[in-house]
Amino acid sequence: MTGGRFVTQRRQDLGRAFAVALAITLAGSTAIAQPNQFTRDELTHYTPLHTGERFDDGRPKVADTILQTFREMKIEIEEAYGVLREAGFTNQYEANWQVLLPDTRLIGRAFTVQYMPTRPDLNDVVQKDSRAKGLGRLRNQTTIDMLAKDDVPVVDLYGKVEGGTFVGDKLAYYIQKTTGTGVVVDGGLFYLRRLAQTGMPAYYRGAHPGALSNAMVTGINVPIRIGSVTVMPGDIVLGDRDGVLFIPPHLAQAVIDSARRQRRRDEWVKGKFDTGKYKSGEIYGRPTDPALLKEFEAFVDGKPPAAPPK
Repeated sequence: MTGGRFVTQRRQDLGRAFAVALAITLAGSTAIAQPNQFTRDELTHYTPLHTGERFDDGRPKVADTILQTFREMKIEIEEAYGVLREAGFTNQYEANWQVLLPDTRLIGRAFTVQYMPTRPDLNDVVQKDSRAKGLGRLRNQTTIDMLAKDDVPVVDLYGKVEGGTFVGDKLAYYIQKTTGTGVVVDGGLFYLRRLAQTGMPAYYRGAHPGALSNAMVTGINVPIRIGSVTVMPGDIVLGDRDGVLFIPPHLAQAVIDSARRQRRRDEWVKGKFDTGKYKSGEIYGRPTDPALLKEFEAFVDGKPPAAPPK
């Protein structure tokens, strides 16, 4: 089996081998694709439900207006979770983080970075390819320098804390100034006091005073696993004090529409409770009285109330 066919077959494997995307030989060409990134066509192929704008590398680009609406409405994870679950996306929420600045919400587009424990033979090839592409030594700063406004680096450091510190205060400051968002690191951070002073929200597994070591970059904007979640490049990252939800781009508008309806529902229900006339079982969920149900549905749909009978 030739080298090109071998790596093509490896790319089709499940799990992390798929995410690494070590190499693909383009049909009819002897050129080797970048080992740690999908091509634009490949990334488009693996995110088929997104029909909107894309970055040059093929990563889905949720509209700026969508992100702005998420921020202005202060969309909550609970409001979005049900939409994802109903659409069959049941593995999109990850909790049990250390949360820096828990009162600062995180919203942006996922820029995924994958690490693995260093293996010298593989790393030698990866680094050689990186230098050949003019990127120099492939490291955390390589990926950080690729970030754009509203990107959120989502970093699979496989839970590594000692030697898994993706950034400290200076690189965090750069990320915050470049993206205006924050970071999600399934690994470690250091200089937390200084990092907090940047005003950047961060989700991480732990802190350690040592620098990043004995880990190698094996994927940039490829599918990654963060805890129990599969994260795709371009997912909307929604973080609060409890955890992080990764929203597939094609569901973003549905989340907004659902949140608006939920809030009108909550407003109506609490308004009825304020009257003191009803038991919770009469109002919560779906009202049992037909007249109340009609009023409820009209309110949730945003219709004006019917004129009272004369």
